[in-house]
Amino acid sequence: MKRRIPLRKRLLVRLLLTSALIAVCSVAATAWLAVTTTTSALKEEQGQDLAADTKILAQLSGYAATHRDWSAVQKTVSALAARTGRRIAVTTADRTLVADSAPRRTSLPPRPAATIDPLHTDTYSESGAQLSGIDPRAVGPYRLTAGERKQVDLVMQKLRGCYERFGLGQVKIVRAPSGRSVLVNEDGSSAEDPYRTDCGYGYDAPTRTESRALSALQKKAWSCVKDKGVAGVEPLFLALDPTRDTVPGHFVTSKYSRPAGAGAETDRIVQNCIDSARRAQLDPYVAPVADLFLGIGDQTVPRFDMSPANKAKIVGVAGLVLAVTVAMTALVATRLVRPLRALTSAAQQPPEQHVRVPVTTRDETGILAEAFNDLTERRERIEVQRKAMVSDIAHELRSPLTNIRGWLEVTRDGVVAPDPALLSSLHDEAMVLQRIIDDLQDLAAADAGTLRLHREPVRADELLDQVAAAHRVGADAAKVTLRTETDGEPWLDADPVRMRQALGNLVSNAVRHTPPDGTVTLAARRAGDQVVFTVRDTGSGIAPDDLPHVFDRFWRAEKSRSRRTGGSGLGLAIVRDLVAAHDGTVEAASEPGAGAEFTLRVPVASAPSPEN
Repeated sequence: MKRRIPLRKRLLVRLLLTSALIAVCSVAATAWLAVTTTTSALKEEQGQDLAADTKILAQLSGYAATHRDWSAVQKTVSALAARTGRRIAVTTADRTLVADSAPRRTSLPPRPAATIDPLHTDTYSESGAQLSGIDPRAVGPYRLTAGERKQVDLVMQKLRGCYERFGLGQVKIVRAPSGRSVLVNEDGSSAEDPYRTDCGYGYDAPTRTESRALSALQKKAWSCVKDKGVAGVEPLFLALDPTRDTVPGHFVTSKYSRPAGAGAETDRIVQNCIDSARRAQLDPYVAPVADLFLGIGDQTVPRFDMSPANKAKIVGVAGLVLAVTVAMTALVATRLVRPLRALTSAAQQPPEQHVRVPVTTRDETGILAEAFNDLTERRERIEVQRKAMVSDIAHELRSPLTNIRGWLEVTRDGVVAPDPALLSSLHDEAMVLQRIIDDLQDLAAADAGTLRLHREPVRADELLDQVAAAHRVGADAAKVTLRTETDGEPWLDADPVRMRQALGNLVSNAVRHTPPDGTVTLAARRAGDQVVFTVRDTGSGIAPDDLPHVFDRFWRAEKSRSRRTGGSGLGLAIVRDLVAAHDGTVEAASEPGAGAEFTLRVPVASAPSPEN
C-alpha cells in the first residue's frame, strides 16, 4: 500500500515554503527599501523644487516690480527654465499667454502655481528671503536720480569711515532698489547708528525725489483716513525707514497726532490707508497681475537621482537578502542531499553486499530510502530464487538424462536387451525432457516479450469443451469427474491454442491433486467487459502459507512429490504469463480440505458477424 506523507513533511511543500519565505523576505526588504529611499529622495527633490519655485516666483515678481508690462519677459522666462529644468508659463488673469518656455505650445496645467503681483503678495528679496507686503523692488517714484545716488553714496562712505573709527566693526555699503545706499553689517543686517550725532552725518533724510513721493503719498493716505470717518487725526510727517529690513526703503513710518482715547483701531486704519495709498502710488510703475504656471519641463536628464547613501543602502539590503537566501538554500539542500548521497553510495556497492540505507526522514527521500531497501530485499529474494531455479532446472534435467544414460549404458554393455518396453521407457524420459524444455522456452519468450499470440474471436463454451475433451482420458484414468459449466455464450479475443494451454495446465494440475471420485469443474461466464474462467477441484486444497507462491517457477506444495506425480513446477508460472500476454489476470483461492479454485479474467470480444 502506498504510504501517505504528512503535508508538512512533503518535499514539495518544504521547498515551496522555503521559496515563499525567501520571496516574502525579498519582497518585504525591497518594498521597505524602495519606500524609504524613494520617500527620502522625493522629500529632498520636493524641497529642491520648492526652493527652485520660490526663486522663479521671486525673479518674476522682481521683473513685474521693475517693468510696466510683460512685453520683454520671454527672455527671463527662457533663462529661468533653462536653469531650473521647469516649464514656466506666464498668462494674464484671463489666461491669455504672455510667455512660455515650452517650445511646443502644449496645454497648461489646470491651476496656476502662483499669482505674480508685487503689490499684493508675500514678496521676496533678491536672495529669495520672504518678506510681507509690497515687493521691495517696486520703487516707482522713489527711484533716486543719478545725482542723488552719488550724493547719498558720498555720505555713506564718510559714515562708514566714522563707524570704523569708533570700532563698530566691519560694515559695508549696499544699494537698495530705489538707488539709495545704506550701511549693513557683515551678516546683512542693518547697521545701528548710536554715533550718528557724533559722526555728524545723517543718512535717513529723504532726497528731493523721495520727498515728492512721500508728499504725494501723505496726501493720498490722509484722504483715505478722512474717508474712513476717523476724526481728530492730523499727520505730522511720513518718512522712509531704512532700518526695518535688509532692503531699506520698503517700509514707511508715519507720525500723526490723534485725539485722546484713540487706540489700536485708529492705528490700524491709518496703516491700512498708508499701505493702500502706497500700492495705488506704485501701480502705474509695475506690470499687471499675472498667473504663473509651472510644469516638469522638457529636460531629457531624469529629475530623480538616487543619492549615494540610498544606493549604498540598496546594495546592503540586497547583499543581506542574498546572504539569507544562500544560507537557507544551503541548509535545505544539505538536508535533502544527505539521504540521496547515502542512496548513491549504497547503489554503487557490489550486488552481493545488499547494503541497506538508514531511513532518517519521513518525507519523499525517506520513502525513497525505504523503497531502495525493499528493492534490495527483493533483489535478495530474486537471487535466492534464481539460484533455486538453476538448481531446480539442473535437477529436472538430470533425472531423465540420468535414466536415459543408465539404460543406454546397460544396453551397450549387453546387460539388457533393447526390447520394446525399454524403448518405450526411454521415449517417456525423452518426452519429459521435451516438455521441460518447451515450458522453459515459453517462459523465456514471455519474459522477453516475444511470446507470439494469434488473436481471434473465440467462444468460451467451445474452448471449455476442447480442453475437457483433451483431458477426459486422464481424468477417467484417475477416477475424477470432469465437467463444464457455461453461462450464456461469451466471446473472448484470444489465441485459442495458448488459452487451451493455460486452461489445460490448470485442469491437469487440478486432476493431479484431486483424489478418486472427486470432481474438477470448468466454468465460464461474462462479467462486465471480461470473460471469467474458473477451474475448481475437490482436492485437499492449498495451505495459506503456500498460496502466495503457487505461481512461482519450480515451486511445489509438497517438496517430496516427484516430477512424475507433481509436475515440473512450471505449469502455473506458464499460466500466469500466458494470461498476462492476453491482458488478463489469474488468481488462486483455496481452503485446506475444501479444494482450490483458479480464476482467469481476459477481455471480452464482440461476436463475429454471420457472414464471417
